[in-house]
Amino acid sequence: MIDLHTHTLFSDGVLVPSELVRRAVMKGYEVIALTDHADASILDFIIPRLATACRELNARWKITALPGIELTHIPPETFAELVSKARSLGAAVVVAHGETLVEPVHPGTNRAAIEARVDILAHPGLITKDEAERAAKNGVCLEITTRKGHSLSNGHVAQMAGQTGARLVIDTDTHEPGDLVTDEFARSVLLGAGLSAERVAAVFRNSKDLAERAIAALHK
Repeated sequence: MIDLHTHTLFSDGVLVPSELVRRAVMKGYEVIALTDHADASILDFIIPRLATACRELNARWKITALPGIELTHIPPETFAELVSKARSLGAAVVVAHGETLVEPVHPGTNRAAIEARVDILAHPGLITKDEAERAAKNGVCLEITTRKGHSLSNGHVAQMAGQTGARLVIDTDTHEPGDLVTDEFARSVLLGAGLSAERVAAVFRNSKDLAERAIAALHK
């Protein structure tokens, strides 16, 4: 499993980074990104600490842990600035908290995040065809999520990606131990979103490709 959207107790997760990563090891994960929620006030607090944890754990366990961030409920017009700042602080994966059906995310968030070229637009809700086309053009991956609530629009997201060529990834948005999943469960979620077996395989390849780019960027 390659999972590029998870949370520790540096935001609203319940585990310290080491326990989250250790539990991922036991689930058979290859790569995990720690992407705690942040806005302008705490980027410089969270990212360096996640980077320290990931360096320590990568040196000792058979897994690749990546420091990241999820820009969450921020004013849409601040995305470009904060994406740039997050990367300068060492975030290998930048996720945007998209316009999910179950939270009052500010309208325009999906488009602003796509224009700012985040790596992943998480749980983008009823993303429009135009937004999905822009994501395809800008290389932004749209997320199919295993997380309850946010997953209500998985079928719509899959449909928009299919119509526009936008790339899909599968993530857990883990907040607690039971949220981590196996490859088999992730595959079931993708099939449940209406993807063919061929497209399911492509999603796993997309996650692998994005992880490899993040790892390469981290070691520049």
